[in-house]
Amino acid sequence: MNATVAVILAMAVGTYAFRLVGPVLHGRVVLPARVQELLSAGAVVLLVALLATGALTEGGGFAGWARPAGVLVGGVLAWRRAPFVVVVLGAAAATALLRAVIPGAA
Repeated sequence: MNATVAVILAMAVGTYAFRLVGPVLHGRVVLPARVQELLSAGAVVLLVALLATGALTEGGGFAGWARPAGVLVGGVLAWRRAPFVVVVLGAAAATALLRAVIPGAA
C-alpha cells in the first residue's frame, strides 16, 4: 500500500469517527451554557472572517471596491429577508454596475 492510499484511508477513518462522535455522545456529555455561547460566537467569528477575506482580497491584494460593495448589497438584502434569488442577483448587479461605471473598481 503506498502512502497516498494510507493517507486517504486515515482521513476516511478520521472523518467517520468525527461523524460518529456526535450521535454516540449525544446526551452523555452536557456542555455548560457559557461554553455553548462561546462556541456559537466562535462560529460566527469564523464565518465573518471567511466573508471578509473572500470579499476584500484577491491574489494576496485588495480586490477593488466593486466586490465589497456587492457583498454589502447582498448582505443588506439578506438582512431585509429578501428571497435568495433577489439577494444573489442584487449583489451581482451592484458589482457589475460598479465595474462598468468606475474603471478602477474591479
